[in-house]
Amino acid sequence: MKENALTVHTQFANIDNNQIAYRKFGIGQPLILLNRFRGTLDTWDPLFLDLLAKHNTVITFDYCGIGYSEGELPLAIKDVANDVIKLADYLDIEQFHVLGWSYGGWVAQYTMFLNPSRILKTVIIGNNPIGKNELPFKKEFFERALKPVNTDDDFVVLFFEPSSKKSSTAAEKSMQRIAKRFDLSKVPSSQEVFNRYFASKNAIAEDSDNFRTAYQNTNIPILVLSGDNDISFSLENWYPMLGKAPTLRLIVMPEAGHAPHFQYPNETNSYIKAFFED
Repeated sequence: MKENALTVHTQFANIDNNQIAYRKFGIGQPLILLNRFRGTLDTWDPLFLDLLAKHNTVITFDYCGIGYSEGELPLAIKDVANDVIKLADYLDIEQFHVLGWSYGGWVAQYTMFLNPSRILKTVIIGNNPIGKNELPFKKEFFERALKPVNTDDDFVVLFFEPSSKKSSTAAEKSMQRIAKRFDLSKVPSSQEVFNRYFASKNAIAEDSDNFRTAYQNTNIPILVLSGDNDISFSLENWYPMLGKAPTLRLIVMPEAGHAPHFQYPNETNSYIKAFFED
């Protein structure tokens, strides 16, 4: 039987003597997905993954020290990006698409700019360009995201648009899909681990690697998908890049928050598919 997001086996790659958990299924060019803050293999919406897998070999994995993987999450986001390349090497993948959501969007940008010969195209969801951005995270993000255990209501506020009935309904459907294969014990819950996620925040804000300039010169096509009411990464922070980054496309999803791909799995997949095929 053909594998899908709910049936694909979890495998392990030995990377720097740590067992890194990954799942791989689908057909087509390889696509490595990079997860959000506190995200694990189980927290992707399986419908979104299954739609991607119709046209790509989808590879999800847990960062070192997160979810099902051994080790510790690196403090430097450059090292997290290096782990992406090491995983690709382990899987004997020379070139691949990369899709990063939230924290994973930062990892995607570092992976793309530090290893341009390895990346075919890049998708960034619910993230902002590396460097100083005018609009910060809203307080609601920190009030909800840093709880040891998140409630269903937190999920709606963090990833959707709670004032929209359409978005709240989509959130409920997404939660039901995710719950079919979900182990809460694998979700990071300690402040120590949270601190490791944010350890590179100054380097990211300072753009010590000058990625803003790299956006102007890269040949790698970049697609950004953003909700119009993201409480963590405001879409307006992309506006200064428009007209300065010649390969950048920006698509805004209405009545949506930090997870537009969970609210609109079919529509966002159609955009991603067209982007990859162009």
